[in-house]
Amino acid sequence: MPIDPYILLLLATVGLAALLPARGTAADVASGASTAAIAFLFFLYGARLSTREALDGLRHWRLHVTVLACTFIVFPALGLASRALVPVVLTQPLYQGLLFLTLVPSTIQSSIAFTSIARGNVPAAICAGSFSSLVGIVVTPLLAAGLLGGSGGGFSADSLVKIVLQLLVPFVAGQLLRPWVGGFVARHKKVLGYVDRGSILLVVYTAFSAGMVQGIWHRVSPARLGALLAVEAVLLAVMLLLTWYGAKALRFSREDRIAIQFAGSKKSLASGLPMASVLFGAHASLAVLPLMLFHQMQLMVCAVIAKRRSHDPEPNPDTAPEPDAPNPDTAPERDAPNPDTAPQPDAPSRTTVATSPRPR
Repeated sequence: MPIDPYILLLLATVGLAALLPARGTAADVASGASTAAIAFLFFLYGARLSTREALDGLRHWRLHVTVLACTFIVFPALGLASRALVPVVLTQPLYQGLLFLTLVPSTIQSSIAFTSIARGNVPAAICAGSFSSLVGIVVTPLLAAGLLGGSGGGFSADSLVKIVLQLLVPFVAGQLLRPWVGGFVARHKKVLGYVDRGSILLVVYTAFSAGMVQGIWHRVSPARLGALLAVEAVLLAVMLLLTWYGAKALRFSREDRIAIQFAGSKKSLASGLPMASVLFGAHASLAVLPLMLFHQMQLMVCAVIAKRRSHDPEPNPDTAPEPDAPNPDTAPERDAPNPDTAPQPDAPSRTTVATSPRPR
């Protein structure tokens, strides 16, 4: 199973925060840089999203509604159901992180990649991931306010204002400036991708440094981490089954079912980490831990599923009539010799009559 190299960088960043956490002035500098990085990150998201492609994708509204329902209704419902596991299986902070995981929007890049490997509807996966990220900027904080409330690590109306200023405003600015900066972003996509990932690493370092300084990691035991992994494995399995067979019950095509499964069962680390740093503040380290574990798990499992889907037999309408095509051609071939051979016996009989001697 593949291991995303970026996950290794995230784990290395967590280790760096554990060994050399930012304190005092360094913590203030890291926090300010993290805030600027988050704003720039969502500015790039806005500059990349093509408004025309998003409007064109609205024509497949049933698929997008299905993905959004899986992401922001079914997932949170399962997260709320996991409340029954506290405190026997999960601690309250881990449960809050798990619940926040279920509120995060879907991925874009990995959903597109896996849909392409499995021979699914790639344009639908692009639009579904983009719509989910766009809706999540507004819906995720609102769901966090309603479901986590005051227990969500200090979530309040002030956090909602920070979300608007740090995430929504830069995103809208990127959309408005896209006619001028969109070409530059497209030409330097690879370089700006490193900027994206570097920004997320900075957010992780800041969040986990604050957690180390406060000593919250002493509240998480290896047994609790193992239990969290088991719960997340069940969560992922349930969503993969629901998205696949639910889309089949709704009579979607095979290509659309693949896009729904990969876009509706995954959660975005790139969108979730910045939101968690704003929503949870100093408690963000435990809040993003379930998301980091789930992210790697979904990549490993979906990579296997995508490869198996790529070997599925696919009905081809062009080849369907081929078995029947030879029948009308072969039928005349068997009958064709009959009219040619029928007169052949008569020809000699006519000649014999003509050459026979007449009676005198």
